[in-house]
Amino acid sequence: MIARLNDEERAKACAQLPEWTAIPKPDGLSRRFTFADFNAAFGFMTRVAILAEKADHHPEWSNVYNRVDIVLTTHDAGGLSQRDVDLARAIDALIA
Repeated sequence: MIARLNDEERAKACAQLPEWTAIPKPDGLSRRFTFADFNAAFGFMTRVAILAEKADHHPEWSNVYNRVDIVLTTHDAGGLSQRDVDLARAIDALIA
């Protein structure tokens, strides 16, 4: 079973992910990415999908033209877990 982060772990994780926003419902992290056009946004989504599949942890996301909105939460844990933090870091590394 995957454990939900406690308040201290959550605060530490959020401090290390300044581009992500902690959200209450679902308990997790969110971030909006904006690209030059649809092709760039879709390419980004493809790269994230490959990371997510390897991690067996899949984001909630939406895409409108050049914008990708991502929410990370662990449903099995009932909220934010280390898997979400790890995937957020990996996503950030894609655009660094």
